[in-house]
Amino acid sequence: MLGLGGSVVAVAPLLTLAAATEASAASGYPSYPVAPGSRVNVRNGPGTNYSVIDVLPYGATVTLRCQCEGTTVSGPYGTTGIWDCIGNGRFVSDAYVKTGSDGYVVTQCG
Repeated sequence: MLGLGGSVVAVAPLLTLAAATEASAASGYPSYPVAPGSRVNVRNGPGTNYSVIDVLPYGATVTLRCQCEGTTVSGPYGTTGIWDCIGNGRFVSDAYVKTGSDGYVVTQCG
């Protein structure tokens, strides 16, 4: 794609809900939406004391590999110490993920 001034700009494709569902089915791991209107921090460990390494866009869906205990966080889906590993050392607080449960929904990490 051409950007301003005619320079070439790489455009990353957006992962749609349908594509996320297909990816989830193919991987065998379940996917869940993050809270509407929230840009969720992705951290390199299960807690707010870990570095933010990415920020999920509005309307994102995450695939949960495992869950573990970490820093307690309050968010749209309650207050919890559960953190969701979304792959490759990337964690988000379960308080921002609509799993439909206050407990673990996948195996515990480790």
